[in-house]
Amino acid sequence: METKPIRESFQNILRWFVPIAAALAFAAWMYLSPEGALGKLDAIGYAVCHRIDARSFHIDDRQLPLCARCTGEFYAAGVALIFQVFVSGKRSKLPSRGIIAVLVLFFLAFGIDGSNSYLYLLKQTSQGALDKIPNLYIPNNILRLFTGSGMGIALATVLYPIINQTLWRDLDDRPALDWKSFGGLVALIIVLNLLVLTDSLFVLYPVAYVSALGTLSLLVIVFAILWIMIMRQDNSFENVRQLWLPFLSGLTLALLMILSIDLVRLQFTGTWSGFPGMTG
Repeated sequence: METKPIRESFQNILRWFVPIAAALAFAAWMYLSPEGALGKLDAIGYAVCHRIDARSFHIDDRQLPLCARCTGEFYAAGVALIFQVFVSGKRSKLPSRGIIAVLVLFFLAFGIDGSNSYLYLLKQTSQGALDKIPNLYIPNNILRLFTGSGMGIALATVLYPIINQTLWRDLDDRPALDWKSFGGLVALIIVLNLLVLTDSLFVLYPVAYVSALGTLSLLVIVFAILWIMIMRQDNSFENVRQLWLPFLSGLTLALLMILSIDLVRLQFTGTWSGFPGMTG
């Protein structure tokens, strides 16, 4: 009988504590990250990406917040999540086995191209026996973009129904994506990738924002779901307005994680750019 009042009191404390913690974390991130809007986005990419200049797209001479592979992965994940919000609603079932098989192919392409690219980097930055490492092909930013975006689609396609399974009291027990909507999503990402390859400023600026904010959004979602599970609030929400506390908590934890990684990396490297000595 005493458990419920204690839990309610604890939740009331959190309603005050979490917004204050979020404001402090956001203020610290704004203060410590590089100047300018793109500098703030750099601080997000810096926590998850090597940011090697030669492996990145550029706005004039300025590197995007993430490398080509991470740009593809996180912008595609962000676009795919937004796409499913409008197309799938509260649908909570994973796609069909056929679609899952395609997602596995996307994952394998990402792994193969990433491994080949990493081995090529070792050949370029090391000497001795590592010079003899075989490569399947010469890696390039076009392949990094397309294999990265395939991985982003896979992440968002699996994550979205899991989010719905965790949040909503009334579930829509249908696959979040069918073949028609999945095909539309893949076609959309392909078109956007081709636009990225034009190097148009009108494309690269939005992609810089969507990729960095897509990175942050994925972290926020993961931490928010973790928060909901710890607070034992699974399947207790009826509308979006009720989600402000867990997602604000997720934002706070995501910013703290990004700040921690940024500060550690900055301490070791002394630069907000790519790892020193890695230019391949």
